[in-house]
Amino acid sequence: MLTITQSLHDQIVAHARADHPDEACGVVAGPAGSGRPERFIPMLNAARSPTFYEFDSQDLLKLYREMDDRDEEPVIVYHSHTATEAYPSRTDISYANEPGAHYVLVSTADADGAGEFQFRSFRILQGEVTEEEVRVVEAY
Repeated sequence: MLTITQSLHDQIVAHARADHPDEACGVVAGPAGSGRPERFIPMLNAARSPTFYEFDSQDLLKLYREMDDRDEEPVIVYHSHTATEAYPSRTDISYANEPGAHYVLVSTADADGAGEFQFRSFRILQGEVTEEEVRVVEAY
């Protein structure tokens, strides 16, 4: 189960809506080994695409160095789907290289009247996708 604060949930949703119709992407870091998402880090979608997201390699390198310096790890890797449901695509699954992370997907298809808003979390291990419950809390 992913437990996330209302504030972090709202920041992820706001980023997804702000970048629509392009996919938004980012990370929520937390203290190494804690599994607790704490620090919201919106990233630029280098692909600037409504159907694909890509972290800029330089930004990603900088982020991982910063997390290492702060003794953090990526607890959540998130992105949005702009015209489809919030479920990992084959490409999303192939890029899922953080075995301990929660992969959050937000569908902003509702912004175009194409579907219902969704905020879902998954574990992706060796190509296997498992949806997990999301619990939104006021504070940890």
